[in-house]
Amino acid sequence: MANCGRLILFSGPSGVGKDTLLDVLFEKRPLLRHSVSVTTRNKRDSEVEGKDYYFISVEKFNEMLKADEILEYNKYGKHFYGTPKKPIDKWLKEGVDVILKIDVHGFENVKKMYSDKCISIFILPPSLEVLEQRLRMRGTETAEDFIKRMEIAVEELKKCEEYDYRVINDSLEKAAEEILTILDK
Repeated sequence: MANCGRLILFSGPSGVGKDTLLDVLFEKRPLLRHSVSVTTRNKRDSEVEGKDYYFISVEKFNEMLKADEILEYNKYGKHFYGTPKKPIDKWLKEGVDVILKIDVHGFENVKKMYSDKCISIFILPPSLEVLEQRLRMRGTETAEDFIKRMEIAVEELKKCEEYDYRVINDSLEKAAEEILTILDK
């Protein structure tokens, strides 16, 4: 198994810039693979099916769960988010590094399952005020959803010490370079 790839667990609160950072990382390292999650929520206008998420029905999600095709999952509000297992195992076996954008709950489960193949990176905002501003600028949440996301963010930030590395996303280029340096170690 010397040829085995690494699973890079990539977490941070909503609005911290994970997707934008991932875009930069994939541009700079085209051989990296990105595990695309499935979700039962509706697609946002800016999202691309198969790139951002696979948008599926609750029925399909439950079928995948029963068939043991979901590595980990979580529920936010009334929507499920999960990680398909097959592509990850295939890429790791082929020696490819895979980035898995995952929440802190999924992180704990996946870290246990793939402990010998994992690197974990938590993306931090420069401050809670900056995070709040970024979430408001997105304009994708109702006032109620926004409050819930901020509450979740505060709880998630408490878990950052459990990760191998912590990167502050105050400058996109600087944060991306720091992550690339971690991956090169």
